[in-house]
Amino acid sequence: MIRKSALAMAVFLAGCNTVPLEDTPTRAQIADSSLPPIKAFVTPHPTAPIRSNSNIAQDFLSLHFQLESGRALPMFTRFETPITVRVTGQPSSTLNGDLGRLLGRLRHEAGINITHVRSDQPANITIEAISRDEIRRALPQAACFVVPNVSSLAEFRRDRRKPRTNWLQITSRERLGIFLPYNASPQEIRDCLHEELAQAIGPLNDLYRLPDSVFNDDNIHTVLTGFDMLILRATYAPELRTGMSREQVARILPDILAQMNPRGISIPAQPITPTPRDWIDTVQKTFGPGSSPAQRKSAATKSVAIAQREGWQDHRHAFSLFNLGRVTQATDPVKAQQYFGTAQQFLARTPGTELHTANIATYTSAYEISRGNADGALRQINPAIATAARAENASLMSMLMLLKAEALEMQGRGSEARAVRLDSLGWARYGFGSDHAVRARMREISALNPNNRAGG
Repeated sequence: MIRKSALAMAVFLAGCNTVPLEDTPTRAQIADSSLPPIKAFVTPHPTAPIRSNSNIAQDFLSLHFQLESGRALPMFTRFETPITVRVTGQPSSTLNGDLGRLLGRLRHEAGINITHVRSDQPANITIEAISRDEIRRALPQAACFVVPNVSSLAEFRRDRRKPRTNWLQITSRERLGIFLPYNASPQEIRDCLHEELAQAIGPLNDLYRLPDSVFNDDNIHTVLTGFDMLILRATYAPELRTGMSREQVARILPDILAQMNPRGISIPAQPITPTPRDWIDTVQKTFGPGSSPAQRKSAATKSVAIAQREGWQDHRHAFSLFNLGRVTQATDPVKAQQYFGTAQQFLARTPGTELHTANIATYTSAYEISRGNADGALRQINPAIATAARAENASLMSMLMLLKAEALEMQGRGSEARAVRLDSLGWARYGFGSDHAVRARMREISALNPNNRAGG
């Protein structure tokens, strides 16, 4: 039984750590799906940031005046006119709907004058839907990307080594191109929309120290958060303008934030510790392309050691432990649970990390199901489902719901299990795309149930 449980966990782990098993089908194929209709999120549930305005001001400056490589940007830039957006290429059936909802949020929550125009009209921002293969040929390690002063992939290829497409050389924002895949799951396309459009109109940097933001390469948050909307609203404050230096922005930013986020005035500032380059490199090595299992394990172990060296008590230390648990679980699930448990202890002391905890719950509850502990699994799953729903993470939510269905089956609550499983499938179609990918997830999770394993 132990060997069978470990094998089931290994299969489940493989499913969690890879991209969807099959590209999203075309619109005709989606319509012909034998699964329940695809579901989509309608009402956003952002929460206001719960940090000091002093800390948020430092975050704003780090986001706007530095690139992910660490190189400093010489000046503040943004669009100085109303922003227009168009979609070209081969957009998926869900792209325009998700774009419309995102633009509505940007207008309502961030106060940005941004509108969607027809594909044949000129626009400040062109979103070109191209294939995954084309993206990989352009930038091998990117899922999607944004480039200044281009409106097509052909233009990017022609000008990619010229100063006009170098963010360090940009003195104003007037025209940008966003390139995202049309043959990915609806959620992956939407996530690309949120991150790349936010960077097209706002800050260019990502910071691992942010627990509640898409401006973070940990991929925990997939849609713009309340913190992100505050950063974007401040970006377009009338007191700021393109060409300002870091010092000029820093002088007036406290007054801007005090007006936009009065609750942050009275919250005490917390020390900010930098994220060293060697830790970032180990995180990227852990799940980056081309790494062997041994290299992933070594990198994850090193990232935990660096987190300990830095004395971190926040979500970054938890993220290191989470990653180490993920790469350990297939070979030593008991040890992996120890890493997950320690990660959860750090998260419990870090406000605003409920979504981090929900991600860990997919692994810890799967382990409990594989051991036959339905009660223990459900105690973790139920709050995590609510968190995933608020975060609009359909892939995470559907995985948790499928896990819940197996736990209910183990308790003899078959009718409830069937209802939860049926409800999960529309979300799974949004999160994973094709029927093939959805059914693969169902098989992986079903295999965790001891009652479904041969001889179990």
